[in-house]
Amino acid sequence: MAARLEVRGLTVELPTRAGWIRPVNDVSFSLDEGETLGIVGESGSGKTMLALALMGLEPPGARRKGEAWLHSPSRNGNNAETSGANLIAAAPAEMRAVRGREIAMIFQEPMTALNPVLRVGAQIEEAIRVHESSLSGGEIHRRALDALTRAAVPEPERRARQYPHQLSGGLRQRAMIAMALAAGPGVLIADEPTTALDVTVQKQILELLAALRRELRLSLLFITHDFGVVAQIADRVAVMYAGRVVEEGPAAEVLRHPRHPYTEGLLRAAPRLVREKLASIPGTVPALDALPSGCAFGPRCSHHVAECDAAVPELIHAGGASENHRARCILAR
Repeated sequence: MAARLEVRGLTVELPTRAGWIRPVNDVSFSLDEGETLGIVGESGSGKTMLALALMGLEPPGARRKGEAWLHSPSRNGNNAETSGANLIAAAPAEMRAVRGREIAMIFQEPMTALNPVLRVGAQIEEAIRVHESSLSGGEIHRRALDALTRAAVPEPERRARQYPHQLSGGLRQRAMIAMALAAGPGVLIADEPTTALDVTVQKQILELLAALRRELRLSLLFITHDFGVVAQIADRVAVMYAGRVVEEGPAAEVLRHPRHPYTEGLLRAAPRLVREKLASIPGTVPALDALPSGCAFGPRCSHHVAECDAAVPELIHAGGASENHRARCILAR
């Protein structure tokens, strides 16, 4: 299966008073057509900054290094032909042409992502008009209603006339999904799209995204801190800690047989239906301007040995059934 997104050695550097820090540090992965890759980690692990860097929305003054190749089927109807664009090297004008049309993003908080003084329909129409300026106003309006219908928004004509504050949290998130998919992108980044929603609404949004992925052959990069969500929606998973990927592999194998102590700790800390005491991970994520030598997780790790401090471990094959299961830990050997 062809890769739609190939990220190689992506690094994001931010200026601080203490010097440059790296919230995303040498991250590599690929995302195939129709595949869902779950990005998991605690707050501050670099998940959202990774997504913003891919969209060209990193903070002012940030520096990006590495490559992120976006391969999109040709728009002339010949699916065998593909075009490639390096999102990291693209000029601002190139990114504006790609953003929304080839790669789009659903943000974590729809109430702050949506413009509060514009009607929902007008915001979706704007996302279409940017890339299809030759369309008539009537055709753009029709496509906006189609996008709302595809996102399972009831009474799309009525909802299109409403403002974001008039919609429930679940409907606002569906409107964000409609806006992201309105121009027909092949790659969709979802940044914790269910975090602020009720459990029943979370399930509906996850089912909607799964159905849209199958229907539209979307490649989905799903960012979350919830392994339960990963188990439900992801084909593969990459676990991030202090800006680096520390474990990656098929979701089922990583969840059943984690090979990095951090992944083990996250799984032990996840709530379960059976009554038992949750086991938290001691300590906190280290400050990016004061990372420990060697393995960044070392000071919090119950398996810590002196060798862990010698150098940053490589991401190596972690054994098991899959050759694609890798962990950044000396114990994985």
